[in-house]
Amino acid sequence: MQGFLIIDKPAGMTSHDVVRRVRRAAGMRRVGHAGTLDPLATGLLPVAIGDATRLIEYFSEREKGYSAVMRLGSETDTQDSEGAVLATADWQEVDAEQMESALTQFRGEVEQTPPMYSALKKNGVPLYKLARQGIEVERPVRTMKIHSLDMTSFAPPEVCFDVVCSKGTYVRTLCHDLGRQLGCFAHMTGLRRFLHGRFDLSVAVTLDEVEQRGVEGISELLLSPLDALSDIPRVMIEGEACKRLLNGVPPTVDEIKVGKGELQEGALVCFVNGSSLLAVAYYDLERQVETRGDFRLQKVFYPQEP
Repeated sequence: MQGFLIIDKPAGMTSHDVVRRVRRAAGMRRVGHAGTLDPLATGLLPVAIGDATRLIEYFSEREKGYSAVMRLGSETDTQDSEGAVLATADWQEVDAEQMESALTQFRGEVEQTPPMYSALKKNGVPLYKLARQGIEVERPVRTMKIHSLDMTSFAPPEVCFDVVCSKGTYVRTLCHDLGRQLGCFAHMTGLRRFLHGRFDLSVAVTLDEVEQRGVEGISELLLSPLDALSDIPRVMIEGEACKRLLNGVPPTVDEIKVGKGELQEGALVCFVNGSSLLAVAYYDLERQVETRGDFRLQKVFYPQEP
């Protein structure tokens, strides 16, 4: 069994909790998730099963969309409603026009300092473990891309907005920073991921459905690795080129049967034969790493037993 489940994660559990339940339901040890969601958050959590776990890094790179609820007037140590309040301020002077003006400052490229309560590591130790000990360490500022940021409701002290952003963006930090921009403090009280790459909630399944299906039923819910990576260009090879590829030798451009026109220098591509994913590679004419062929292989997949 291999492929992806797009789970609609409920509130109150970690992403690892979801993985554990899928492992039990599928009878598989090799299960992982792409794009962590905090316990407070709900929505899209891609879960990979079997050999598909090798593709998580490519799945995680995609942009993500969230619906967030922000409460004005206070900030917390976790930047969300699960933390302790650190400071408060009057929010009653903030109007919708000021809110929209603040949102404008956070569209496009923005700088974020990751929160201490996060899974990022310092010398191998997750920051949240240090934070629980009262230890704060310097975190390098990171540049994120906010593709869109739109207010959906203004009912102070609660403000709702939708955001589509690059990988690694902390929406609770966005709420925190918006509060600072407004001068009244703020923290996140709700979060729902509605977009992960090309996938939205219309394709999501619940954990209960997965557990009720049983092992055979779960197979029917899986997205194939090729479907999961449908936004990556596909190039088809046949015959001897396939055999050499499965032995770790990338093909040349001349051996590509379909998809040659999709190639761009440095781009990630999927090698396919029929409906089977054979490999993921970068188109690399310079061949600084691999002297054979015109591609730099990343992952090679062997045919599954029927």
